[in-house]
Amino acid sequence: MNEHLVSAGQGVRRVGGTVGYAGTADALAVQYEEVTFDEVHRDVLRWVPVEAGRVLDVGAGTGRDAAALAARGHEVVAVEPTAELRVHGQRIHGGSAVEWVDDVLPALSLDRHPGRFDAVFATAVWMHLDAGERRRAMGRIAELLVPGGRFFVNLRHGPVPLGRRMFDVSVAETAELGGTHGLRTVHRGERPDLHGRVGVRWSSLVLQAEELGRRA
Repeated sequence: MNEHLVSAGQGVRRVGGTVGYAGTADALAVQYEEVTFDEVHRDVLRWVPVEAGRVLDVGAGTGRDAAALAARGHEVVAVEPTAELRVHGQRIHGGSAVEWVDDVLPALSLDRHPGRFDAVFATAVWMHLDAGERRRAMGRIAELLVPGGRFFVNLRHGPVPLGRRMFDVSVAETAELGGTHGLRTVHRGERPDLHGRVGVRWSSLVLQAEELGRRA
């Protein structure tokens, strides 16, 4: 696996997964809202719970997905560690019934929102975590899912934007890691970049927790 490190101007060093987002939040707010939840997740819409449930959106950005899920009747907790993006999200989707939280993977304490979720989304988030963080994060996600709950994860592949930390994370690794925590892969797919960025493509997976009464 190729692990990409970003240049911080004084050589190359490891930095947190949220680096580069605060300073570009204004532009990102426009970019994120240019596409819809249905467009981004069109390949996995059939796996999104139909009945109202509890949903966690990790790395919610401006809340585009969180607001769409709330509009479908779900109780949504939106986790976004970048304050500047949370401000935009609360402004853009202020009328949505979304609970905003300042938290981050892999620990994801959710102190004020205990309990499990019917679905967890991590859109354009997973590739910001290094190998150790991904192992811990998958365990945490598995803990947060109800039996039969689903984890929706999107992986970006291609050039790393200047000033960001990203890793080249494969579908195979993600599916295998989920399997070690009792999450089976029920969907995997690929699509081009919706913003037309050269060399960028996306993979999508849906991992499902074991249901009560189901034999491993």
